[in-house]
Amino acid sequence: MLVEHPRGAAGGAALRNRLREPRTLAVVGVSSVLALLVGLQIAAFVNGFDGPLASLARDYIGTPKSMSVPWAGLVLALVGVNARRRVFAVFAAVGIDAVCAALRLLDGKPFTVGNGPTIVLTVLAIVAAVRWSGRERTDALKAAALGALLVLATKVGDVWLHVTSAVRPAVLDEYLLLADHALGDPSWVMGRVLDVLGPEVYAVLHWVYIELPVAAIVIAVWQLRKVVPTGEWPSHYLVRTFLVLGLVGPLFYVLFPVVGPMFAFGADGHGFQVGNFWPTALPPIDRSPAALPFDAFTPRNCMPSMHTAWALSLFIHTRRDVDGSRAPAWLRWGGAFWLAATVAATLGFGYHYGVDLVAGAVLCLTVESALRAPERGWGAFRVRMVGFGAVVFAGLLLSYRYLAVPMAEYPVLAGAIVIGLLAAVAAAFHATWFAAAPRPAMVRVAAG
Repeated sequence: MLVEHPRGAAGGAALRNRLREPRTLAVVGVSSVLALLVGLQIAAFVNGFDGPLASLARDYIGTPKSMSVPWAGLVLALVGVNARRRVFAVFAAVGIDAVCAALRLLDGKPFTVGNGPTIVLTVLAIVAAVRWSGRERTDALKAAALGALLVLATKVGDVWLHVTSAVRPAVLDEYLLLADHALGDPSWVMGRVLDVLGPEVYAVLHWVYIELPVAAIVIAVWQLRKVVPTGEWPSHYLVRTFLVLGLVGPLFYVLFPVVGPMFAFGADGHGFQVGNFWPTALPPIDRSPAALPFDAFTPRNCMPSMHTAWALSLFIHTRRDVDGSRAPAWLRWGGAFWLAATVAATLGFGYHYGVDLVAGAVLCLTVESALRAPERGWGAFRVRMVGFGAVVFAGLLLSYRYLAVPMAEYPVLAGAIVIGLLAAVAAAFHATWFAAAPRPAMVRVAAG
């Protein structure tokens, strides 16, 4: 019989404690991110599309892909430094952006911004790591890491969209069309509504749809506004949910590839669509659905609707402050507006089916339950909530795939079940996290 030597046990415990040290965790995290970026860059180069490192390089010395994401990352990073350094960083970023934009215009290239915040964010992290110490260094590096992760997550997401179309040549839109009959085909309804409302409403919804990261940063900055004066970080805040959703949700794009109504049943299908039906007419019910061969460049990014998941997380985090008190009215109304406008846009633009949105909402509530109030631990209350959400999410996807025909044939019953499951998860979420008396959710960050 083998018995572990006491010295070996002590050594194992010491190793485990060392792995829990912040510096060790940081090294492991940075190494993992770098390995992921390099791997995706190699895969992108082999398959002939843009990789994350190439896109990031253009943010420094070329034409940035996004004007808002680099600035959102810098603004998030600035929650970890004092007011004087914030002002200096913003002025430096604006100045660099102005010079880079002017040079591009003189060279005949399109106007865009984003170089300044990317460069300043990088310099801020380097200076904090090399020259600062104590709590000042810790807060600055943690905030800079959050800003950098936001930027890098968008780069990884862009590559993943290419991967979905490369590895899944056929899509399952015919199944979702049938399943969506249970909800009254909301994409077709909203598409016609937006046609009636006109270009002004379309422009507002389009801005809301593409600027979701900006809204997230506004909420995150509000949640982290007390970091510098108090030295305390909330145990949970919006950025954590955003990043985990972005890691988990897109995995299902490969498992359940879907392109959306405007592509599979509309004029934007590049010749692969079933017909030009969306949004004026519903396709006839096909009781023998099959996978639909599609082009090699349209992302399979519908199931689940991540825009809905992220917008719902915005809404949840605008209900209360991080200490459990009620959030101000402007934030609560803003969160409600962003959720409603995002839902209208995802459906009205033909990007998603209604069943996509239900799945995205369930995924959001499940992930949020796994992350929320970590100081309460993994008791039975959290296990029940996360397990319930995961089972409902899996059941929805399986029913969309294998029960699509019955859902179309019995839409009232099927729709009631789908909406009932979403309502049950929402009610359980509220009972778990909001019905009880608010509890403080702040943790002290050790200096140094």
